[in-house]
Amino acid sequence: MISKEYDVIVVGAGPAGSMAARFAAEQGVSVLILEKDRDVGYPVRCGEAISYAGVAEFITPDEKWINAHIKKFALISPDETEAVIEFDEAGLILERRIFDYELAKTAANAGAEILTRAYVNGLLFNDGKVSGARFEYRGETHEVRAKIVIAADGVESRVGRWAGLKTHIDFRDMECCVQVTASGVKAEQDTCYFYFGQDYAPSGYLWVFPKGDNTANVGLGVGGAVGKKRSALSFLNSFMERKYPKASVLTSIAGGVPCSPTLSKISAPGIMLTGDAARQVNPLSGGGIASGMIGGKIAGTIAGEAIKLNKPDHILNYDKAWDDRLGKRHEVFNRIKNGIYGFTDDKFNSIAHSFNKVPKEKRALGNLFRTALIQNPSLLIDVAKVFLIK
Repeated sequence: MISKEYDVIVVGAGPAGSMAARFAAEQGVSVLILEKDRDVGYPVRCGEAISYAGVAEFITPDEKWINAHIKKFALISPDETEAVIEFDEAGLILERRIFDYELAKTAANAGAEILTRAYVNGLLFNDGKVSGARFEYRGETHEVRAKIVIAADGVESRVGRWAGLKTHIDFRDMECCVQVTASGVKAEQDTCYFYFGQDYAPSGYLWVFPKGDNTANVGLGVGGAVGKKRSALSFLNSFMERKYPKASVLTSIAGGVPCSPTLSKISAPGIMLTGDAARQVNPLSGGGIASGMIGGKIAGTIAGEAIKLNKPDHILNYDKAWDDRLGKRHEVFNRIKNGIYGFTDDKFNSIAHSFNKVPKEKRALGNLFRTALIQNPSLLIDVAKVFLIK
């Protein structure tokens, strides 16, 4: 039975939405999650890579949704020089269909209600403030009131726009991405591979993430300006024909990834945005699982506090809380991205060659960025902020 009113409505059951719902529900407030797709976690639109710490903050790692344990990062330059970094802390390649499902279960176990195939088509307002959502469910239209609506409806988010928040993004900051999951891809199972250069992915990078049994996610993202001239798919097809001509494609996905700093405003009376909807993606890597969960946790926690304190305007503290946790760092990542994505093929080759001269015991991601930006003092300061200053 769908109630006529909840304390919090969360639109979207991805990692950000599930965490928002969970951390609100854990405070004893009523929460409803509305997910437009039939199944939580499907379809998968993700490279599925994340740090171990990024997972462990929210859920105990479980082998049933882990495809590979990553210990190495391999940068492949245009001339195919491979520079390898070993990590002290392992990363993970997930099986998102199962992982997202388990995250949603933590929200349900905390008390949140979940409806799938619930298509939100509008917001409710009271005196100019968001006060609920309108949605289609099993052939019927429902209007449900809520003190707070949390929009976690992805990069194409309409909820924030309906609420009057400025959600647009410059097309140059929207990466055009495409990925296949393919069998017959031989790669070290503890290594993530990143290819840079004009033939691979101009103003972006191409990745190969192992998933076990000679299976891998192979994908790439190119800058929006590049994507207007040549499709991301054509770059991927060229790579697959050259590198893995006998591979069999099991699934394929395509879409946009916002690689920009967070939106200037992610909350307003009655509404909060989180995850891709708020542009909480790491602008440098394009990764959004961990940062989305962090954003969701902050949003859900503050929403629950606002309900319990009976202080609706408390949700306006969300912007600063996010900024303090990750937002400022993402601005630094964005400046580094803009510096790196302008490199020529010769520059990428030079970086790989120079880095391979560094003793293996001194190879670290921070050293790689310093090698890349040695002639750019202002960006070196940004690198120091990320990798040296805690």
